[in-house]
Amino acid sequence: TAGVVIGADGLWSRVRAAVVAHEAAPRFSGIVAYRTLVRQADLPAHLRSQHVTAWLGRNLHMVHYPVQAGEGLNVVALVRGNQPENLQTWDHSANAAHLQAAMANQAKPVQDLVAAIGQWRLWPLCDRPPVAAAAEMVKGRVALLGDAAHPMRPFMAQGAGMAIEDAAVLSHCLQQMGSTPEALQRYASLRWQRCARVQQRSIRNGEIFHAQGVMRLGRDLSMRLLGEHILDVPWLYGDNTARNLAKSA
Repeated sequence: TAGVVIGADGLWSRVRAAVVAHEAAPRFSGIVAYRTLVRQADLPAHLRSQHVTAWLGRNLHMVHYPVQAGEGLNVVALVRGNQPENLQTWDHSANAAHLQAAMANQAKPVQDLVAAIGQWRLWPLCDRPPVAAAAEMVKGRVALLGDAAHPMRPFMAQGAGMAIEDAAVLSHCLQQMGSTPEALQRYASLRWQRCARVQQRSIRNGEIFHAQGVMRLGRDLSMRLLGEHILDVPWLYGDNTARNLAKSA
């Protein structure tokens, strides 16, 4: 027995059934991510980078950034792909030839980087629809946290961030109100709308990153004209986020 149960067991949460009954399994987004981490010293000099870089293309995009004090380069290429047989495995072995074919008509630096890397791992992206109510995060003495509550696509880089925020707010509610259903309800009421907003924005970002036709032209023009301003999301990335969370709790 316990005062409360917190389900922080991820996308394929087993605790979730105690909160949201008779629900469909997580949905496959139609996007697969090829991931790798390489030593910069193993790459040709012109492919090494100390910057966070995103390449946007038709139905795909690639992000790479330095890690390990700049000695490593983390690379993620996201493309439309078929659903793997086992969606619950997020670290499949990958066929580099498939990625090279997908990148065949992209910018030369992208093709060169893909060609220079031999080993990739495959991650099928799955999520759930945005949270619709506090009742999807808490029922009685059971609460959900992180991906168990609001799994999201990685196009805002906020999956872990939302879980950390959940933990901070939940901790405060339990300290103030004890291990009670009321504390859990307070936690869910403070969290569900913000998490749903990030989930929805992540889906939208994916559509923008992979845009085609007129939408693609509009995206590129907006980025040229507005630059960093269009990428700024102060309600999410702003310096006052932690302070506002503590105030609301």
